[in-house]
Amino acid sequence: MQYIENRTYDEIAVGDSAEMVRTLTAADIDLFAIMSGDVNPAHLDAEFARDEVFHKVIAHGMWGGALISAVLGTELPGPGTIYLNQSLSFRRPVGLGDRITVRVTVREKGEKGHVILECLCLNDAGKAVIKGEAEVIAPDHKIRRPRAHLPDVHLHHHGRAYETLLQAAKAAPVIRVASVMPVTPRALEGAMEAARMGLSEAVLIGPEGDIRDLAEEIGVDLSGVMVHEAGSAQAAIARAVEMVGAGQVDALDEGSARLRPLVRGVRPALATARVMSHAFALDVPGYDKPLIVTDGLINTKPDLETKADILQNAIELAHALGVANPKVALLSALEEVTPDIAATIDAAALCKMAQRGQITGGTLDGPMGFDTAISARIAAQFPGKPGVAGQADVLMAPGLEAGNVIAKQLVHLAGAEAAGVILGARVPIIANGRADSLRAKVGSVALAALLRRHQAAQIGV
Repeated sequence: MQYIENRTYDEIAVGDSAEMVRTLTAADIDLFAIMSGDVNPAHLDAEFARDEVFHKVIAHGMWGGALISAVLGTELPGPGTIYLNQSLSFRRPVGLGDRITVRVTVREKGEKGHVILECLCLNDAGKAVIKGEAEVIAPDHKIRRPRAHLPDVHLHHHGRAYETLLQAAKAAPVIRVASVMPVTPRALEGAMEAARMGLSEAVLIGPEGDIRDLAEEIGVDLSGVMVHEAGSAQAAIARAVEMVGAGQVDALDEGSARLRPLVRGVRPALATARVMSHAFALDVPGYDKPLIVTDGLINTKPDLETKADILQNAIELAHALGVANPKVALLSALEEVTPDIAATIDAAALCKMAQRGQITGGTLDGPMGFDTAISARIAAQFPGKPGVAGQADVLMAPGLEAGNVIAKQLVHLAGAEAAGVILGARVPIIANGRADSLRAKVGSVALAALLRRHQAAQIGV
């Protein structure tokens, strides 16, 4: 166990010194901004900082002041010190990667425990970045305590990946989205918010009177929006399918329709050579890229052929998101091929199918545990798993229950943002969990826009 120990007033002599060394990281700047509320773009916005006097992101000045305080409070005089005065003169900026030596030196001892210390922060070149003077009351008795064990801090820029997704979608052609039975606030607000943001043109299908009454109740403007009358969910689904066939819409939105009747209703007319499957695209705190989880909503007991289609659908979604060669982890409870665990057999077969060109566009590996797939630390313990382990772009669940649970755990325990879309139909079908946010609905429309652009590029339209 590590300890910190002070120096009492009687033990301190003029000329005594103590120091610490810290290297400035982006996390230091973010943490100081969070703690202080100082979001000056000179510290947080690289584009802004390039045009300013120092031409780079720099530390908050008081970051160095906090380091001086740390030396005074933990080293000299140490625990029990009472701060009275501090002067600081800022001489040079501190940039990312700068290694700073913080030194305090006793200059004078006064009465009643008062001590004056010179304070100095030096960069790697030995140039002063901060000079100052501190006046403290040194402790009058010895203190030795275990060094506090600080909690881990995981920084996540909430919404950054979401904003990246939206910006990419805004660069794609606007899609026409038919929303089926948008008769709940969440369904109607989601459809109209995506349209307001320029991602889509909303087409509403359902009981027109109910839709307009709801819009008035929740303050949504339907000016210029097409509303097609349909008295039931079944009729609304049929009308949406007709509009796809006529080339009048580019995507469907489940609205407030139930998912399984919707899938049953559209499958005969909108089916392709592949099975339909669902994929969640998640922005997970602590994971440095988007993560696709499939299938958690459609296929209850997928056989090997169905899993191959689910994989190809997910790989296509990854391509639409700009991932040229997605790394796909085939999940299972065990990582060895085990005859009495079907998921391990399927994973091995899918990998062989990929080797033979039956599944294309990605790098597959499995069977693989969830932890091995997403944790670089765990993956490092298995050097025989290169390529996918620790850096998966796509997680292929062994079955619907596992896929659904994985996605919902990441949302509700890890704070992930989620968007969802049904793949394998003639057009993307926007589908979210019943408790998903408005942001999730808009994000799903963005996924659909990127998919349509990708599909159009594939066929040369």
